Amino acid sequence: MKDPIVSVVIPSYNQSRYLRETVESALGSTYPHLEIVIVDDGSTDDSKELAMDLSARHVKVSYYSQQNAGPSAARNHGIRKAKGKYILPLDGDDLISEEYIKQAVDVVEKDQNVKVVYCKARKFGAVEGEWKLKPFSRAALAEGNMIFVSALFRKKDWEKVGGFSEEMTWGFEDWEFWISMLKEEGEVVQLPITGFYYRIRKGSRRKGVSARDRQLTYSFINTKHKDFIYAQLGGPIRKSKTWSKQINRLLKRIGLDPCKNS
Repeated sequence: MKDPIVSVVIPSYNQSRYLRETVESALGSTYPHLEIVIVDDGSTDDSKELAMDLSARHVKVSYYSQQNAGPSAARNHGIRKAKGKYILPLDGDDLISEEYIKQAVDVVEKDQNVKVVYCKARKFGAVEGEWKLKPFSRAALAEGNMIFVSALFRKKDWEKVGGFSEEMTWGFEDWEFWISMLKEEGEVVQLPITGFYYRIRKGSRRKGVSARDRQLTYSFINTKHKDFIYAQLGGPIRKSKTWSKQINRLLKRIGLDPCKNS
């Protein structure tokens, strides 16, 4: 049987300084059956010209553009264009190792119950070191995200959940996406290799999420995934997220309804 195609989908917004290195890390994969889909999200630097040049130079690279609409919209755009059975999103300034995709495909091809494969990771740039991630469980996923966006999954599962939530332009869209995909069923495997390198830049979107945006996220997830969140936490995600389950238990213990005291 022919090996499946993996589509590496790279949204890029003003990342011309890093985009070539990111694309080259994907092209260096030992898994040969892949395509790289770059979506320029309305950049104002020379990212568009660089992406066009990369597409012209490499047969595996294709390029699309859109007006600026945020990373979720850019990922969804790229995934819609993707030919692969499997998808691996990769932000335009991050890197992957040579073995990551091959090992991930080996896992999902052998077990149809596995929906998501990711790996160990390191931070680099403004912050250096291992990125310590909590083990996956559905209970833990209700409290916070432990799967970075650059994980491998089936395109059909992306279609089933309606893709990344494009209204979440402030961040945390990957957390909500994994809840959508995994709240009812599916196994998750973390490979024992360091295969993902997460660039930290001063002033980047990743570090610039405000307390207000965090609360927007909790409210969004509490509403969209109420049954899952309430089943796992006994009530809503609270302002003090890591204390949500304990606060909900305490409210019940003193005779208050956590659902009405959120």
